[in-house]
Amino acid sequence: MIFTAIPSPDLTGFELGPFTIRFYALFILAGIVIATWLTSHRLTRRGAERGVVLDIVLWAVPLGIVGGRLYHVVTHPTDYFYPGADLWKVLYVWEGGLAIFGAILLGSVGAYIGCRRAGIRFLSFADALAPGILIAQAIGRLGNYFNQELFGTPTTLPWGLQIDPSSPAFPPGLPADTLFHPLFLYEMLWNLTGAAVILLIERRVPLRWGKALGAYLIIYGTGRAWFESFRLDPTELLVFGVKINLLTAALVAVAGLVLVIMQTRRHPEPETSPYLPGREPVAAAPAATPASSRAQQSPPERSAP
Repeated sequence: MIFTAIPSPDLTGFELGPFTIRFYALFILAGIVIATWLTSHRLTRRGAERGVVLDIVLWAVPLGIVGGRLYHVVTHPTDYFYPGADLWKVLYVWEGGLAIFGAILLGSVGAYIGCRRAGIRFLSFADALAPGILIAQAIGRLGNYFNQELFGTPTTLPWGLQIDPSSPAFPPGLPADTLFHPLFLYEMLWNLTGAAVILLIERRVPLRWGKALGAYLIIYGTGRAWFESFRLDPTELLVFGVKINLLTAALVAVAGLVLVIMQTRRHPEPETSPYLPGREPVAAAPAATPASSRAQQSPPERSAP
């Protein structure tokens, strides 16, 4: 059997009673759960209390979803704003359309709020999160695959992606049997490789004080800029003739490089605690032994006359 193409699925979800469960939403949720677990494991090993990551995630995830949706809608206005459009579709997140750059921006705001409330250094949390967010993004790209919404220019490579010609995303004017670069797969592999690189580097060099975050920004921004250069997305906003996502990705990579250089110079010392100064948890007092408890409860014996 010769591998000639990657077929796209002909379904986007399944029925569960009166509800329609979308694969896109399931993969995003799975990514969030895995990233939360890995971040909690990493931050706990660095001295944080168990469960503190959940307190932060409860702020970061909702704002991240809002930011991701806002960025997508703003950069794809013709998909939602036209004569006769159903404006409620702006809220239909389950149909696809969460931009990672918007999610990072507002999600970071939520994470910062959560970190301040929990007494955790924001950069310590971000460093612990770095590989997990790459893994979460990789898992989320499977949702794009089911929605047939993330592909590149036509290709004759044996791993070309089939797109349903009736799909709104299918480029007009091309033959129905045209195959496309599977950008969802490229980005999945890139993100998983990036997560592995960060974990391997940390075995030799402690990436603290925001350095793991910087590595994440460099890895993701560089890869995303490359993928955006041949992504087919005719409705995307242009800035000075350049696709906004390509420009944003390049800026993200540069910001990551600046962060690594700056924090390496500012903090050559090891990071001893993920907590803000003065916010470390108070250790519980050791329980009294039975003997000491009896000694405390019994009155002192009186000396014989």
